[in-house]
Amino acid sequence: MSNWIIYSIGFVAQILFSSRLIIQWITSEKQGKVITPTLFWSLSLFASFLLFIYGYLREDFAIMLGQGLTYFIYIRNLQLQNQWQRFPKLIRWFLLVVPVLIVIYYYNNNRIDIELLFKNEDIPLWLLILGIISQIVFTLRFVYQWIYSEKKKESTLPFGFWALSLVGSLLILTYATLRKDPVLFIGHILGAVIYSRNLFLIKKNHD
Repeated sequence: MSNWIIYSIGFVAQILFSSRLIIQWITSEKQGKVITPTLFWSLSLFASFLLFIYGYLREDFAIMLGQGLTYFIYIRNLQLQNQWQRFPKLIRWFLLVVPVLIVIYYYNNNRIDIELLFKNEDIPLWLLILGIISQIVFTLRFVYQWIYSEKKKESTLPFGFWALSLVGSLLILTYATLRKDPVLFIGHILGAVIYSRNLFLIKKNHD
């Protein structure tokens, strides 16, 4: 597949990710506090699906890992907001099955795929480790958010989510710079600004 198609998929994913943050940011600014609109989770899910495919096509394990870990948390948040069941059944099955099929494909072809993912000449081992750590930190924000929301029985974005978002975003920006990946770099520049703003809004409301 040509590079321009692969990068197009990645940029569309980042546009969706950025759109969810902008919508969440504008909504929060209007209310004077951090708000989690339903559209935030819908855009997150579709963006994650595309970025997972992008990571697969780029043979970048760090990207696939990050999206794979958060994908079903997005679905769970949509369930908590009673929105998941409103998706057409065909779309729900498609979003659930395709990532699983890709993982199964990798498992059944592990000799080829493990070498591609962990011995990619474009990604030195130390850089891959940095990418994985960055994605894990960035992913932990949603694990934290998921546990917090399950306790509250509602979908919400607490302070810890935004703190982990900012730290993870800065790490991914470092990885993107070293990896020379414009998709990750452009996507996380805006994110870092909005994460900082949400932390300020939460702190302001708690003072």
